[in-house]
Amino acid sequence: MKALVLSGGTGSRLRPITHTAAKQLVPVANKPVLFYGIESLVAAGITDIGIVVGDTEAEIRAAVGDGSRFGARVSYLPQARPLGLAHAVLIARDWLGDDDFVMYLGDNFVVGGITELVEEFRATRPDARILLTKVDDPSAFGVAELDPDGAVLRLEEKPSAPRSDLALVGVYLFTSAVHEAVRSITPSARGELEITDAIQWLVEDGRSVCSTVISGYWKDTGNVTDMLEVNRTVLEAMPPAVLGTVDADSELVGRVRVEEGASVVRSRIVGPAVIGAGSVVRDSYIGPSTSVADGCLISDSEVEFSIVLDGSRIEGVGRIEGSLIGRTVRVTGAARAPRAHRLVLGDHSQVQITP
Repeated sequence: MKALVLSGGTGSRLRPITHTAAKQLVPVANKPVLFYGIESLVAAGITDIGIVVGDTEAEIRAAVGDGSRFGARVSYLPQARPLGLAHAVLIARDWLGDDDFVMYLGDNFVVGGITELVEEFRATRPDARILLTKVDDPSAFGVAELDPDGAVLRLEEKPSAPRSDLALVGVYLFTSAVHEAVRSITPSARGELEITDAIQWLVEDGRSVCSTVISGYWKDTGNVTDMLEVNRTVLEAMPPAVLGTVDADSELVGRVRVEEGASVVRSRIVGPAVIGAGSVVRDSYIGPSTSVADGCLISDSEVEFSIVLDGSRIEGVGRIEGSLIGRTVRVTGAARAPRAHRLVLGDHSQVQITP
């Protein structure tokens, strides 16, 4: 059994971070989201992995390499343009051959992994098995309608009038039957080959399509709100450790991890939180659900429920919360009156300022 991991796309909902970084490599708990997916596949016994890549191919290749660090063998499958999930299956046809496979969206996160789902699929081998979860706004997702016995009746991509509240999770399991389906559909109104249309074709052709409604935790980390929530969830399960230095005037409360080479000086950190290697927290407060990546400086500030990426400096700014701070960003307090906000913001930035 193989795995097809989708790591193309533009990451428009995470701009401006994704102007300079692949969305699948934005970290939660100081590890790229993509790595969690690869680890889940390997844990399920799937080690032959093809990664579909686009404009950020070089960055994905540099991070993942040949897959040996994960115990996997990774191949890279270029996709010239992001023309839909079914299009990714189409371009991967030769690599996939006639093998069964898992298609895994590289920016999705499933707590607990997929081992049981893969084992069930291997035992029963329907032509397709989809994962579903209840959501508050199904119009933002692919939506499935089931009959009273749980059989799949209909699927629709981002419907204006959803027939159910069951959204497709970004993990799909297929036999080679899906290849005929993706060749048989036409682009949607948004110009993409939709995997929901391909699965619907299987349903209408009388193929076996099964579903599993998951009650565990799933998130599409394509926006900042969901990424912060995933960060919180991962940190809550992270083992605490002090591998760096914490001075006598500092206090660690709860599940806190201080990585090697990091130092905490005259500060209070309330977990779950992680301070990355080589980072310095000085005269500051780090609150729950916060990840500080490697080589950062937090000084005379408060940071809570936030992600701070590598090499950034936050100095003398009061309190920051619910924020995603990019790489090598500098956030500082203003030195002179009158009180004013001085900003240099990239395209598609979002800023909330208290008057």
